[in-house]
Amino acid sequence: MEDAGAIRTVRLERDPLGIVPVDADRLYGPQTERARANFPLTGAVIGDFPELLIALAQVKKAAARVNGRIGDLPADIADAIVRACDEILAGRHHDHFPVDVCQGGAGTSTNMNANEVIANRALQLLAHDAGDYTRVNPNDHVNRNQSTNDAYATAVRLAVFALNGRLMAASERLAAAFAERSLGFEAVQKLGRTQLQDAVPMTLGEEFGAYATTLREDVQRAGEIARLLLEVNLGGTAIGTGIAASAAYREQVCAELALVTGYRVVQAANLVEATWDMGAFVLYSGMLKRVAAKLSKIANDLRLLSSGPAGGIGEIALPRRQPGSSIMPGKVNPVIPEAVNAAAFRVFGLDLTVTFAAEGGQLQLNPFEPVIYWSIHEAVTLLVNAMNMLADHCVAGIEACEARCHANLLHSTALATELVPRIGYARAAAVAAFAQESGSLLAAVEALEPAQTDYIRLRIPE
Repeated sequence: MEDAGAIRTVRLERDPLGIVPVDADRLYGPQTERARANFPLTGAVIGDFPELLIALAQVKKAAARVNGRIGDLPADIADAIVRACDEILAGRHHDHFPVDVCQGGAGTSTNMNANEVIANRALQLLAHDAGDYTRVNPNDHVNRNQSTNDAYATAVRLAVFALNGRLMAASERLAAAFAERSLGFEAVQKLGRTQLQDAVPMTLGEEFGAYATTLREDVQRAGEIARLLLEVNLGGTAIGTGIAASAAYREQVCAELALVTGYRVVQAANLVEATWDMGAFVLYSGMLKRVAAKLSKIANDLRLLSSGPAGGIGEIALPRRQPGSSIMPGKVNPVIPEAVNAAAFRVFGLDLTVTFAAEGGQLQLNPFEPVIYWSIHEAVTLLVNAMNMLADHCVAGIEACEARCHANLLHSTALATELVPRIGYARAAAVAAFAQESGSLLAAVEALEPAQTDYIRLRIPE
């Protein structure tokens, strides 16, 4: 607990708007302090988003390397900036990023937070005091040849690309869980359904195998779409024209960023277009919505197939995770699939936020990249957590209720479809109608199509 009587030690710093007191033990400076006060919105600060901090440090490191190599920065300052960036990449100083993730200014506050922290840490590494910006300056040195509009924008793309790796791993993990259950259920014959009505026979293994396949399709799509994020506008500075950046820097910085990140980063063909276009984020967010829709559909299926158990379909049993009622003894609810549904609904709304934010830009810049990143980060995090939760707390422990699967199939008209090629649709329909009245397809066949009795007996599961 903070000591209420403790004396706050500050250093007085200056920015273009005047004097700003900053806590002496903080690496950030006046523009970060202003932003911290300006945006009390979500309570989620940049320091809570490691992928974004790492991406910012990667951009600043690549820029410092190039600036030092081409002579736009003194070698000792460039080296100190690189060393400060490496410390951030190693997980240090993340608590010095207090700016709210949702902010006005197109990310300027986040970019300046990074510039100030890196500058002050570089000063310390050079044995100078924090705030001595005559020696290492956040704007003139750390931000050399850059604008927020290309440095922050590039970092956001790199951060989403990194997040996508987590999404792909969670998708594959859940797919593997369904594939494992599919193998275990491959001999369990059951009733397939369309429009919630009895349809045709299938196996429980086929049903679960389809879940694995659809998730693996999304792993492939996620990888394809995410590659679009590696086309960046770094070097375009304010609006894509490259103003205030040297030609040598513009020619080298994206290749250097590729070396720093290990990603196949390329410079966009038209930097003016790339500075305002949010199309890659709209595509990626739409892909997240697709994943969420599939997950929610699968969760709906699991709830239906396990419903009852006595008064519903009851063909599978989900792991019993917690008591289901404060008044009804013995009731156990499908809480894990329900939570997956809830997460998916939230992702649908976040996709709408990304859509509005992408559309809301004007002329040469979109000022809403912070809310786009925040929304995508939340969507990916929800989906990753939901998929891991579903794999660990539900799918791995699902059991087949073979007796119920057998009974539901046996008392349906599903096998009548197999008679159509043998006796025609009209006669098969008469058998199905008889079966619905008698409750037995076999009895209907024996009565109306006795020549097909042996065939149907072979098709009935034991």
